[in-house]
Amino acid sequence: MIGTPQPWWLTALLALVLFGDAVMSLRPPAFIQRCLDGVRLPRDWWWILIVIKLMAAIGLFAGLTYEGVAFTTNVAVIGYFVCASYAHYRARFLKQEFWLNCLGMLALSVAVLVFSYAV
Repeated sequence: MIGTPQPWWLTALLALVLFGDAVMSLRPPAFIQRCLDGVRLPRDWWWILIVIKLMAAIGLFAGLTYEGVAFTTNVAVIGYFVCASYAHYRARFLKQEFWLNCLGMLALSVAVLVFSYAV
């Protein structure tokens, strides 16, 4: 069975970043708005991204105590950003927001998974 992440602080960092992203999305700054408009996500649906990111942060924090939860949540976060990357590609919105926000978060999520469980 997969245990808790080691070192724990990488998972906590990812959780904090996702929590911060969710809080920023309550009143999205221009770069988040450009990103969501660029992939043509209707504004009526923006709230669901906040819920997803908050649930991911909660799952990652819970996983610091409960075995397997952080691993499962981290894999789900990677899946989320893979889907977001595909949405960018499909909408042909491959500007700076894609490279920094989307792929940056995907790289962080993958790095946390690898260094927390493969070491």
